[in-house]
Amino acid sequence: MTGIAIVGRGAMARAHARAWSELGLGDDIGYVNTLTVGPPLPFAPRARFEPDLRVVLRDPHVQIVSVCTPTPTHAAIAIEALRAGKSVLLEKPIALTIPEALAIRDEAARSPGVLMVAHVVRFFDGYRAIRGAFEAGTLGAALAVSAGRFSPAPRPSTWWHDESQSGGIVVDFSIHDFDQLNLFLGRPLSVTARRARPDGPVEATVDYLGGGVGRTMGFMGMPAGFSFASSLDVVGSAGLADHRFSGVLDPAKDPAAAGARDTVRVQTAAGTEERTIAAHNPYRSQAEYFLECVRTGAAPEFCPVEDAVLALAVALAAKRSLDSGSPVLVDTA
Repeated sequence: MTGIAIVGRGAMARAHARAWSELGLGDDIGYVNTLTVGPPLPFAPRARFEPDLRVVLRDPHVQIVSVCTPTPTHAAIAIEALRAGKSVLLEKPIALTIPEALAIRDEAARSPGVLMVAHVVRFFDGYRAIRGAFEAGTLGAALAVSAGRFSPAPRPSTWWHDESQSGGIVVDFSIHDFDQLNLFLGRPLSVTARRARPDGPVEATVDYLGGGVGRTMGFMGMPAGFSFASSLDVVGSAGLADHRFSGVLDPAKDPAAAGARDTVRVQTAAGTEERTIAAHNPYRSQAEYFLECVRTGAAPEFCPVEDAVLALAVALAAKRSLDSGSPVLVDTA
């Protein structure tokens, strides 16, 4: 038996509960830690609502804690859970500041538990296919990467629309794309971000050690009813790869339904390969990978904590550049 506790009760908590349930662990979700008791959390039929996190962490049956709370709470919750010896699946971004992120990383190094930051885009099969082609050498050296994500405006929230708590679009939304740029291009040096109007898309250019260039476009102003969309384009010395995804925005709905519009194309001198990615639930893939790390005690090499810290550093630099109108150096100290 793998005892699981979920901290939070919003959309991401529902997505995590569904993922654990699809792995046959729905009945093992013993707690939902939240200050407000409400309707039962879907996919967690036996979970007990418990407002005191200390009670949850004292339970020896709890091995895994899914942290699905607003970003400003991540550091305190993750550190307390790691100190209690629990393994922690922590929603992205890892934290709201670099000092908090480093404190979480350092606590994880001391803890017998496993920490993984839930950068779920790494588990979307279209993104994984391009990463696989790159790591196999099919694309050669990465020269330039472009990534984007587009959605309607987020729902009303007590914290998300306050940038002092969420970091806004570049920290909470585009951080997925900064993470992808880092995967292919390596060490980021500086970021220049801009938007032509206050409610318009945010464009960021990231310069990398060695001359690579990354670009992102993030926009949360599409009309109501628009299906979430994202893209990834990689220019390599030996070929090109691109990915187009269109599907549901709300992870509490059916994420597997999005897979029907998920395509990948790889073009090299040998020809062009194009395929449609089969429907899947990336949150399940993420939970499955994390569970294996917990069972074996292995560090999550597919999603290293250092990569989560670096993605946050780029996102914070982009936010500062957006506010100042000038390029900003990426600082992980």
